[in-house]
Amino acid sequence: MITIEEYKSIIAELLDELPEEFFRELSGGVVVSEAPVVPDYARGDDIYTMGQYQVSYGMRQIMMYKGSFDRAYPQADAAEARRLLRGILRHEFRHHLESIGGIRNSSSLEAEDEREKQAYLAFHGE
Repeated sequence: MITIEEYKSIIAELLDELPEEFFRELSGGVVVSEAPVVPDYARGDDIYTMGQYQVSYGMRQIMMYKGSFDRAYPQADAAEARRLLRGILRHEFRHHLESIGGIRNSSSLEAEDEREKQAYLAFHGE
């Protein structure tokens, strides 16, 4: 398991890879939380929220949940963590870019996430 310092360092390095334009209107920045987060629709401890794009009172930010990452990937070393976190972080930035671009349709990431949620619920008998 990587430390909180390693996690934050990896996130910082991954943010440096992104073009400056990606950060437009991201007024709350990228925040790291040590909390594990389980979606409200979860039917056990088999699914965790790794990152979350939030818009609240005009503030836009990305939350990254180390506690969730630790529970889902307890054996991840720094190299594996970097690979996984790159995908998670870019997923959240896609939400941000689609949000500021006004993209809300069947091919948006929001719609894709909803389809994955419904597939999870169907698998669990809902």
